[in-house]
Amino acid sequence: MDITRSSPAPMRVVTAPPEAPDLTVLPAAVPLPGAPEAVLPAGPLPGTPEAVLPATVPLLEPPEIVLPAAAPLPGPPEAAVPGPVPPTAARPAADRGLLRDLLALVRPGQWVKNLAVVPLALLDVRPWHLGAFGQIGWAVLGFTLASALVYVVNDLADRERDRLHPVKRNRPIASGRVSTTAATVLAGLIAASLTCWAVAGPAWQWWPTALYLALSVAYSQGLKHVPLVDAFIVASGFVLRLVQGALLAGGRISEWLALCVFALCLMLALGKRRHEMTAAGRAHRPALRGYTLAFLDHLVVLVAVLTAVSYVLYLRDDAALAAGASFVTLLSAPCSVFGLARYLQLLLVEEGGANPVHVLFRDRATLVNATLWAVLVSVALLLSRL
Repeated sequence: MDITRSSPAPMRVVTAPPEAPDLTVLPAAVPLPGAPEAVLPAGPLPGTPEAVLPATVPLLEPPEIVLPAAAPLPGPPEAAVPGPVPPTAARPAADRGLLRDLLALVRPGQWVKNLAVVPLALLDVRPWHLGAFGQIGWAVLGFTLASALVYVVNDLADRERDRLHPVKRNRPIASGRVSTTAATVLAGLIAASLTCWAVAGPAWQWWPTALYLALSVAYSQGLKHVPLVDAFIVASGFVLRLVQGALLAGGRISEWLALCVFALCLMLALGKRRHEMTAAGRAHRPALRGYTLAFLDHLVVLVAVLTAVSYVLYLRDDAALAAGASFVTLLSAPCSVFGLARYLQLLLVEEGGANPVHVLFRDRATLVNATLWAVLVSVALLLSRL
């Protein structure tokens, strides 16, 4: 044996990795030893319907559940919720609001001033007759139209200044509820009505109303900014009311009665300016720069004394009263003094009294006192006419 012969190279054994089993194929079940093999029939079981599944089952939307309407409970009928208001229904409400604002523009609450001053001319008419009452009513109508025209014109001129006042800013023109065009048209209608009144009345007996309009125009154009002159013009307008009633009724004009009316209205005008100073300061009305509270307090008291004195002198010298009626009328003098004192109390103590009409109808003490005074004066007039 040739030992020099090279031995064959050893064989290289390469072991292949085991193949991963296919898990998608399940092995056949191995029967247990000794258990009979159960053979399932190929067809469906007897008595059992064959279930056939569709290839694709579509998703169905859930059926809509409709609940029956709830029966109304017994009781009061259900209130219906109002829908939107149609424009045709809102129009009458807006028109009514405009009419109310136009009526407020002519100050119907201030017409009582004409009813209180103009009929005072009947105190010196003797004897009374139906014609005198008719003429007094005609004078009241004329001054009501004239004062309404003045109110509208003043509100048009003062609309910017009224917006700065805590109370006057709510007026129809200052607040914007009434346009300047509508206010101008209203002023034109009132002026036309006043012209018809002057033409239809007695000739040339309308001059007190015309003078009142002229003073009012001068007042609006600049005299209202002059201290003292502004209040004196306002008081003069009430004296012209008295003169207009006396002219139409055919009575004479008592100087003491005219002075009493002038002093009383001057006191009310000064009291109004004092209230404006305490409520809104001097910026609202330029004429207030010529006043101080102390100065106005002295003026109001001085004019109140003049009012009481002139009233008593009228009763003594000029009142056309019988002997028995004079005593009854003198009893009204304490009522007049109490009325003046009550107004001063409201003005100086309680910081009120800005609107004399409101004081007359809302202050209980003033209302009772005015009623008692009116009863005494009425009794005196009836006694002197019997």
